[in-house]
Amino acid sequence: MTIAIIGGTGPQGQGLALRFARAGVEVVLGSRDGARAQSIAEELVAKLPAGSAGISGADNEGAAQAADEFVILAVPFAAHNATLGALKPHLAGKILVDIVVPLSPNDPKIVEMPPEGSATEAAQALLGPDIPVIGALHNVSATTLNNLDWTINCDILVCGNSLDARKKVMDLVGKLGVTTYNAGGASAARSIEAITPILIRINISKAVPFTHAGIKIWAPDH
Repeated sequence: MTIAIIGGTGPQGQGLALRFARAGVEVVLGSRDGARAQSIAEELVAKLPAGSAGISGADNEGAAQAADEFVILAVPFAAHNATLGALKPHLAGKILVDIVVPLSPNDPKIVEMPPEGSATEAAQALLGPDIPVIGALHNVSATTLNNLDWTINCDILVCGNSLDARKKVMDLVGKLGVTTYNAGGASAARSIEAITPILIRINISKAVPFTHAGIKIWAPDH
């Protein structure tokens, strides 16, 4: 299996590339600058343990075309719609996994949701009904992802209007050794994406003795 990570040269994209490659999934990093993506891919490969899958780099269009089925979008929200508009011709027959959170450019501790309600819904509206968009991996610390000595300390909420695509993404993300939960349709992303700035606020607070916290769904003990 080969997946693409668009915006893969950023901290979140690099961390996901490391995690998926270690789990045996081939990764192609996508960037506006294909040469830079390839250079960063080579740096990431040097960090992987023996037996991992490969990581390579390409421009965004080339990365999307190289993906068998899953294309992960990990760009800043400011580039979200423009990137998807350029990629749309290359996404036919694939599932877009949107991990983008519309954080305020002036304050990452709050969200500024687009008119559609969430980044996930904005992506679905832009791409149309024939390309399923699944929201996932919104609440995971990039620092945690990039440190392969750490386990991913959170559960993953997955949402989107296609149940079949949702289940496929849950299986894919489950390869990272995390628990995934079916959170329902795309409108659930309004709540899920909004969790991220709350975590950011908590993690930078001097009142708590930790950083890089995530969320977990706890079963009752009775």
